[in-house]
Amino acid sequence: MSTENLPQSPEQPPRKPRVAVVFGGRSSEHGISVVTAGAVLSAIDRTKYDVLPIGITQDGRWALTADEPERMAIIDRKQPSVDQLAESSEGGVVLPVDPANREVVYSEPGSVPKALGEVDVVFPMLHGPYGEDGTLQGLLELSGVPYVGSGVLASAVGQDKDYMKRVFTSFGLKVGPYVVIRPREWQQDESAARKKIVDFAGEHGWPLFVKPARAGSSFGITKVDDLSGLDEAIAEAQRHDPKIIVEALLRGREIECGVLEFEDGPRASVPAEIPPVQAHAFYDFEAKYIDSADGIVPAPLTEEQTAEVRRLAVEAFEAASCEGLVRADFFLTEDGEFVINEINTMPGFTPISMYPRMWQETGVGYSELVDRLVQAALRRSTGLR
Repeated sequence: MSTENLPQSPEQPPRKPRVAVVFGGRSSEHGISVVTAGAVLSAIDRTKYDVLPIGITQDGRWALTADEPERMAIIDRKQPSVDQLAESSEGGVVLPVDPANREVVYSEPGSVPKALGEVDVVFPMLHGPYGEDGTLQGLLELSGVPYVGSGVLASAVGQDKDYMKRVFTSFGLKVGPYVVIRPREWQQDESAARKKIVDFAGEHGWPLFVKPARAGSSFGITKVDDLSGLDEAIAEAQRHDPKIIVEALLRGREIECGVLEFEDGPRASVPAEIPPVQAHAFYDFEAKYIDSADGIVPAPLTEEQTAEVRRLAVEAFEAASCEGLVRADFFLTEDGEFVINEINTMPGFTPISMYPRMWQETGVGYSELVDRLVQAALRRSTGLR
């Protein structure tokens, strides 16, 4: 019997990849993570991807949230939170723990768990500890779910300014003078730990920058002009992280460069310059996110300097075994040398953030940037990297 005249079943359109945008988290950068995720949710191509927003509250609960990017912004100098966006104050989202099953489940007390469908890739927009530091990346590796950005090792290295600098030095990248005070040092002998910093100041001079070793968005950083402000600065840094790092002042220009993973490998954006912020002691949180201090894109550098900092940014990316994206921060010293300060493995994606602005100037718009990151994650499988 011929089947030519039989009615044909309509072909089902292929399922769009499902992207879980995870944001918020337990760190002090919770609010900035929400703002960053809002910008990504606004930019991601909904004709190409299905999107599932998942917020992590400051106490660690994974919540199903409203897909309303307009509510995820800094308004009247106040940062948003996941609790404001959560659909329930008790319900929780559970990722799969079986690599053969990528279905996400939502449950509330007293209710039957609800399947939310499979997730093809996670876009983790978390900043700081418990998200950007390899912890979430390890969970996703165990779950077998691809994700945007660097793996466990690179994420951990990128979060710890001490070990980050050690990695850079081992690969021949120049870093500025610094000293680290570990928690046990401080607990066992505060006087000896304090003297270690004072001796460092005697060698390199004041001012010093006292920082949490594992925090971002300039939280907990204090510029210390003399001995009288040291104890208060140490306490502020330890409020964010018991391990602190103290850096000498590098006189020069602050230069940033973005790195993005393309099909043929990582490439660097045009660099940007962060000019001195007149109303602030340095480029702190208020200057970055509240007062919207503006960077110069592209940075006014010579062709040779631009080529050099782009080369060094990619070298830093490779040295830490990064994937997906990185923002590399440098100082161009008064003698014309680039010194790397740090990398950020999940830089801000807020509308005023330098990373997307640098790529915009390089020819990669915001939506394309998000798309390239998701595609890079989909090309990679989880596992040892």
